Amino acid sequence: MAYFNYLKFWGILVCSFCVCLGNAQENKTVSKLEIYHTETGERTVIKEFPYRVEAPNWTPDGQFLIYNSGGKLYKINIRNPQSDEMIFTGFAASCNNDHVLAASGDKIAISHGTKEDGKSRIYILPFAGGVPTLITPMAPSYLHGWSPDGKTLAYCAERNGNFDIYTIPAEGGTEIRLTFSEGLDDGPEFSPCGKFIWFNSVRSGLMQIWRMNVDGSEQTQITFDTERNAWFPHISPDGEKVIYIAYKKGDVNPSDHPPGKNVEICLTSISRNRTETIIELFGGQGTINVNSWSPDSKQFAFVSYQ
Repeated sequence: MAYFNYLKFWGILVCSFCVCLGNAQENKTVSKLEIYHTETGERTVIKEFPYRVEAPNWTPDGQFLIYNSGGKLYKINIRNPQSDEMIFTGFAASCNNDHVLAASGDKIAISHGTKEDGKSRIYILPFAGGVPTLITPMAPSYLHGWSPDGKTLAYCAERNGNFDIYTIPAEGGTEIRLTFSEGLDDGPEFSPCGKFIWFNSVRSGLMQIWRMNVDGSEQTQITFDTERNAWFPHISPDGEKVIYIAYKKGDVNPSDHPPGKNVEICLTSISRNRTETIIELFGGQGTINVNSWSPDSKQFAFVSYQ
């Protein structure tokens, strides 16, 4: 018994050390909130953080960037980067990097790990801050898109072991399943015209970009990259450009988008049917999980890490 207790003591000590080491490594993460100018190719660092921040949104008025860190949401004035301000989200203190602003700018939808079971559900609250309203009782549900007319949310959800894309009325109601393929379908986002939903799917073997009508019909593969896994397509407000993040084949499981990888941000010009890599960086999860285009479609925000 004494020998068992001795081993148990050292086992607890080692586990505690590993947890502390993991936390220390997370705390050592340096995050750079950056802006890329598509016309000049210039990268501008808005602010550097000595901890992890993720998934910037650009507000419709062009004044603020929204990001998440440590389960909370923050807004930062682009012209005054030292003015970080936490957005009051009430009980929702486990927000992940799936927050989306309404086109009107007065509301924000979030994915929050509900306290009772820790599973992600979608909520809506005033952008000025307030108590969130539950939209998706079923879980897990991971938000990604809000229709331009404000009436519908699009999200990835796991139901009965399958990860597919769903929509639901923004005021709550019955969810509608749009994809039925084997493997993961994720990252749904409405086009600015409101007619299409862009998403990423692993159904071809590698993760690639797809597009469908808002009712789920005419699901069409857009990228056919044999060397990279493409995630999270984000359409510019003018509908002319799409950015997405790409992992090199073999670096990750096609159904995974982890942090801490050498990745690329790719830009597609829809009218010219041309795609190019515009940024190579150390990042991944948290870099561009949500739409981060500026209102004028000339810039987008992203996060790189060190």
